[in-house]
Amino acid sequence: MSSLKFGTSGLRGLVTELVGLPTYAHVRAFCAVLLEDQAAGPRGEVLIGHDLRSSSPLIASQCAQAVADAGLAPVDCGAVPTPALAQAAMATGSPAVMVTGSHIPDDRNGLKFYRAQGEIDKADEARILARHAALALATAPEVSATAQPRDVLAGYRSRYADFFGRALEGLTVGVYQHSSVGRDVICDVLTALGATPIALGRSETFIPVDTEALRPEDQELASGWAGEHRLDAIVSTDGDADRPLVADETGRFLRGDLVGALTARFLGADAIVTPVTSNSALERLGLFEKVVRTRVGSPYVIAGMEQAKAEGARIVVGFEANGGVLLGSDVARGGRRLAALPTRDALLPIVATLALVGSQAKPLSALAAEARFAVALSNRLQEVSQDRTAALIARLDAEDAGFRDAAFAAHGAVAARDRRDGLRLTLGNGATVHFRASGNAPELRVYVEAPTPEAAEALLAENLAFAAAQTR
Repeated sequence: MSSLKFGTSGLRGLVTELVGLPTYAHVRAFCAVLLEDQAAGPRGEVLIGHDLRSSSPLIASQCAQAVADAGLAPVDCGAVPTPALAQAAMATGSPAVMVTGSHIPDDRNGLKFYRAQGEIDKADEARILARHAALALATAPEVSATAQPRDVLAGYRSRYADFFGRALEGLTVGVYQHSSVGRDVICDVLTALGATPIALGRSETFIPVDTEALRPEDQELASGWAGEHRLDAIVSTDGDADRPLVADETGRFLRGDLVGALTARFLGADAIVTPVTSNSALERLGLFEKVVRTRVGSPYVIAGMEQAKAEGARIVVGFEANGGVLLGSDVARGGRRLAALPTRDALLPIVATLALVGSQAKPLSALAAEARFAVALSNRLQEVSQDRTAALIARLDAEDAGFRDAAFAAHGAVAARDRRDGLRLTLGNGATVHFRASGNAPELRVYVEAPTPEAAEALLAENLAFAAAQTR
């Protein structure tokens, strides 16, 4: 029995749990599902890409062996952003496998599976696991398969250069490169759109940049760069470049859901789809005709986008609190067309947010202030199992309100509960606290909203300490 699990986006685990037979067997299972559905690409091709973490090239080669042994043709797309691989898969009608652990540490990694139409859904995940069990493979062969190389970055660059034109003319943008697989393509696209990118903080060792739980050193770097250079913004991504980081001209990072809202505003969306963890101000903005809330995870956002389109929405934009934007509809403007790409992408929100700065002739800090978002913060407790998180949530959600109200007595007790994903508590004073287990790692996520930065920081610190004490 494999210890690997599908999380909010893909199969994740320790490298030691993934390398060798686990990777080989799960990719063979994915191929079996494709063959059963007659869903392999032209000439039976399966595209394979990977991020820059140390274990990814080896795991990618084991994916290629599994594809070849299933009777299909592995295609080596190399080190590429996840959305670039997904775009190429959709363009060629091919399935794909991306080797990435996204933002989690280098001792972990993962696999993301794509059909030609986009990300697999929860039903596909169940079928892959069932096929994995049925195959019952006991060993994995040595890697001997040869995958044909293919460049998919050219099409990804063109996607944005062709639609946005010279929309970023005159902007100077710091690019925090660290170990993101998209670090060079971001600079390429910014240059093509008229901006001047300044490469900053490049690393040859993997740095686990989490857009929902920034390290203090990342924030210090951004503040220092803003003081050192005259920048209109600082941008970056997580490891596989499907989640953006955007900081204003002062080096202050914007929350991912705010970046998503600014992106949707620039694209003229009439409907947005976003998890329950995104800011409660989205309904109050008055910018969008429809706001659909979902559980955390791109499969749920994708399902919500399909629902919004079925109900008549013209332009549907999905995004998560981590900033990854999914474009559910084609967008036409000025004789140019941006095709739908229903998978998380970091480059679209980076470019769209900067284009809004250019078109509005306002600093990014002013655009962020105009959105009137509640002050929202989040962080995580690492090495907390899902079982311990579930036990805390169950106790807080119990019908006996004594423990729950006592825990939040200083904030007016608990006025309402939302159980769509973990447990989101609305407190008597209007603040919110949300506890949920990460789907990708043994982590307990804590999200808060409060009326002032000081109140939000205090509420987050208080509830991180509370959760830590309850899950020891």
